[in-house]
Amino acid sequence: MRLDDFDYQLPAELIAQTPAAERTASRLLHLDGTTGHWADRRFVELPSLVAPDDLMVFNDTRVIKARLAGRKRSGGRIEVLVERVIGTDDAWAHIRASHAPREGSDLVLADCLDVRVMERRDDLFRLRFPPGEGVFELLERYGAVPLPPYITHPADAEDERRYQTVYAREPGAVAAPTAGLHFDTAMLGALRSRGVRTAYVTLHVGAGTFQPVRVTDVSRHEMHSEWYDVPQATVDAIDETRSRGGRVIAVGTTSLRALETAGAGKLTAGYGETRLFIVPGYRFRIVDRLITNFHLPKSTLLMLVAAFAGLDKVLAAYRHAVEKRYGFFSYGDAMLIERGTTA
Repeated sequence: MRLDDFDYQLPAELIAQTPAAERTASRLLHLDGTTGHWADRRFVELPSLVAPDDLMVFNDTRVIKARLAGRKRSGGRIEVLVERVIGTDDAWAHIRASHAPREGSDLVLADCLDVRVMERRDDLFRLRFPPGEGVFELLERYGAVPLPPYITHPADAEDERRYQTVYAREPGAVAAPTAGLHFDTAMLGALRSRGVRTAYVTLHVGAGTFQPVRVTDVSRHEMHSEWYDVPQATVDAIDETRSRGGRVIAVGTTSLRALETAGAGKLTAGYGETRLFIVPGYRFRIVDRLITNFHLPKSTLLMLVAAFAGLDKVLAAYRHAVEKRYGFFSYGDAMLIERGTTA
């Protein structure tokens, strides 16, 4: 398939810059991937759209304050975005600078952290932070929430609260699993009262999720790597759901990718790196329904959704969402998608 197949026109004013006043106050476009029919709903209606014995699988990753301003010891301003913490004092990071720092050079971050560049691999730099507290603790103290590039305001205290799911617990993501931002504790309680089961996976969303696809032939795109963990308790919950005739609902494309990675053969618990790139023609093995936000034109996430429900049906639904002035991307509105029969 060609990259242009996944394009659509989006007015810039529909890119949501702030979240809804309440997490569950967003809109919800319900799309049937088999018929192509859609319905305009509110997210607060979600409990009425799922059934007892269904299983919702959430990504419990926690967004870290991965963005740091600083300078080279030799002069020159830089911006660091930590991609992955790999040890107590080490992390891989992207560095924005007029001239890339050399291996062995020193950086000063947040005006107080002396950091050394240990090595470079492609676009990433391995940084060594001061010993003692650990990278996670230093980022929490001195870093800023890494809002997506299409959100134009600097991160503030409200972003620290809202660009994080209410069930986040495993630190490591540099972007939020945004479908989960629509859930609050009352919604989770309403789902449990209806008999919906819940389970968790972890997938640490990387900055690569915002990287554009740079090839016209989609099959030549190299997917970025992200760390995931599917625990045995979640595998057991899926098996039980299947035995009861329930459906597996992935909350977010990240949950879906983790589950489909673990279910490449027989669904088994495990952890590691995933580069799973889902495009139309992929055969889904685990997930029956998907809750997700609206995604960027020509993005790998839009390709995944197109694989799940059919490209023509998804693009038609997106055109409807534009016409009805839905909010797009991380702070925008949501979709509930029934998997297409050909997916």
